[in-house]
Amino acid sequence: MLGRPLFHLVPHGTHIQFMRGRFAGLITSAVLSIASLILFLHPGLTLGLDFRGGIVVEAQTAGPANFAKIREELTRANLSAAGLQQFGGPNNVLIRLDAPKENSSETTQTLINRVKKTIETSESGAKIVRADAVGASVSSELFRNGLFALGFSLLMIMGYIWFRFEWEFALSAIITLILDLTKAIGFLVVTHFEFDLVMVAALLTILGYSTNDKVVVYDRVRENLRKYHSMPMRQLIDLSITETLSRTLATSATVFLAALPLALFGGPSLSGFAWVMLFGIVVGTSSSIFIAAPLLLFMEEGTLKRKAKKTS
Repeated sequence: MLGRPLFHLVPHGTHIQFMRGRFAGLITSAVLSIASLILFLHPGLTLGLDFRGGIVVEAQTAGPANFAKIREELTRANLSAAGLQQFGGPNNVLIRLDAPKENSSETTQTLINRVKKTIETSESGAKIVRADAVGASVSSELFRNGLFALGFSLLMIMGYIWFRFEWEFALSAIITLILDLTKAIGFLVVTHFEFDLVMVAALLTILGYSTNDKVVVYDRVRENLRKYHSMPMRQLIDLSITETLSRTLATSATVFLAALPLALFGGPSLSGFAWVMLFGIVVGTSSSIFIAAPLLLFMEEGTLKRKAKKTS
């Protein structure tokens, strides 16, 4: 009795015909990914300070902030181009400025001091929580490096799966991961979460989690290919997904419940990352069943059968 779970999320003997919904899953995924790409082109991502460059000053007022008065004081200080918005609660103010043309530390610090003085003048008792500045050249370099990190990760994942499995597994996995990534980008566009280095880390985490989930399913498919030579490929994939479903649901639920409090109570600095993670968990788990598996089914069923017989 030791080591046996108290209950199973999926009872023994369960047979679910997942591949009956393969066309619906692939079509839905394609539509969502195409819509995400359109949103990426227009209106596009809301770039954060890391990638856009500029100055961000976050202030906290004693009571609810008077945004009309703050904007009036910014105009008087020749800072009318500053972006002003509520950040979190009604007493949190966020001010954004483009990077100065003269990209020097002295000019940037002077501009930050002007913003600080304006806030403290317009709102008595206001205090500056943080002030960050990133130059335009640095932000463009960070953006390129972030995109390079995503592309490099996809190549490494493809190489790993190709080395561990056959090319059919690698190709279906990398297509699925690209579809997962495009949906996450579409989610960022719709929610207007700022795309910065933190979001790059969230996307990389989603890729890693989704890859792990697909490797578990692929492992079982490969084992069953060696055990059941005469079983139809469609039935074999359904069996493999069903056998790993309890593990998949338990892992996804654990990660989801761990990220949910951060999304709800983590504050502005963590909530965006956590919400993207929650979205990625749902997309990554469902894509392992309804995208990666159907793609594998379409990848030369006879080829996989012949390879399994040779290695058994």
